[in-house]
Amino acid sequence: MKMDSAAVEIDGSVMEGGGQILRLSAALSCITGSAIKITKIRAGRSTPGLRPQHLMGLQLVSDLCSGSLQGGTIGSTDINLTPGKIQSGNHTADTQTAGSVCLLLQVVLPCALYADAASQLCLKGGTNAEMAPQIDYTVKVFKPIVEKFGVHFDCDIKMRGYYPKGGGEVMVTVNPVKELQPVTLTERGNITKIHGRAFVAGVLPFKVKLAHRRVPFHIYSLLSPPPVTSNLSVSGVYADKVGIEAAEMLLRNIRHNGCVDEFLQDQLIIFMALAKGTSRIRTGAVTLHTQTAIHIAEQLTQAKFTITKSEDELSSNVTYIIECQGSGVVNPNL
Repeated sequence: MKMDSAAVEIDGSVMEGGGQILRLSAALSCITGSAIKITKIRAGRSTPGLRPQHLMGLQLVSDLCSGSLQGGTIGSTDINLTPGKIQSGNHTADTQTAGSVCLLLQVVLPCALYADAASQLCLKGGTNAEMAPQIDYTVKVFKPIVEKFGVHFDCDIKMRGYYPKGGGEVMVTVNPVKELQPVTLTERGNITKIHGRAFVAGVLPFKVKLAHRRVPFHIYSLLSPPPVTSNLSVSGVYADKVGIEAAEMLLRNIRHNGCVDEFLQDQLIIFMALAKGTSRIRTGAVTLHTQTAIHIAEQLTQAKFTITKSEDELSSNVTYIIECQGSGVVNPNL
């Protein structure tokens, strides 16, 4: 195969230097039809190279676009992906660990939008994992916002999976689009009510309500079936500390008066890059994850991003407008 000469080379160690570069590059390769070669994958991490959830995400995308994946082994620091035609239908990915199903969804959702019909995705692993979006965040926060681009998917949580065993299962149905619409999220509006949800997997005491001392909001405590293991003190964090951290994180993101929080901003970059037209999003400080996403999106699409400081008398911090002239990718299969 003369893949290397035509492939776009991506340095997997730049900027944030983690799995996000893999997910974005693989998704955009699949959508645009460009072959990619990613080198120095997760080079700066304590365990460099592909971990099981990264490999599963790559295999899922390769499967979805009838592609050819080279270097797809645990620990590999270099991979080549040559995409084919995006296929709708049923696709399954199982990390066989507590690896995040939400990160699997991050890589496969944009690709499934450009199929010829609806796709059913069975994703297995951790639904509520550390260092990754929670499935509740994906459904309650991410989903309503990406719907503004014209993205429509249904998410059915069959079983929750926790660290360290995983065992969660989510069924996702994704409908294809002809093209994505740009969004304007520059006016937040007034906050009228705040709700919190605390999931207790069988053995933790209901202490999360201590967060009330920091910010008044209504907490729903939801009992979840006990996980496969009794080891629930992830990193030894107490329940009341989790509540306080959640409240402080919320306050930090309310104060900048942006329309998206620090975790959503980078997840929207790929949709801004693919949409037809100009998107604008008001946010707080631009994260390294977001800067990395923009770097990859500009390498693999015709999208052009600009970030400008925004004067806002309602904000105690500087806010920014992320603007993108989208590349207007049209689904050739519809």
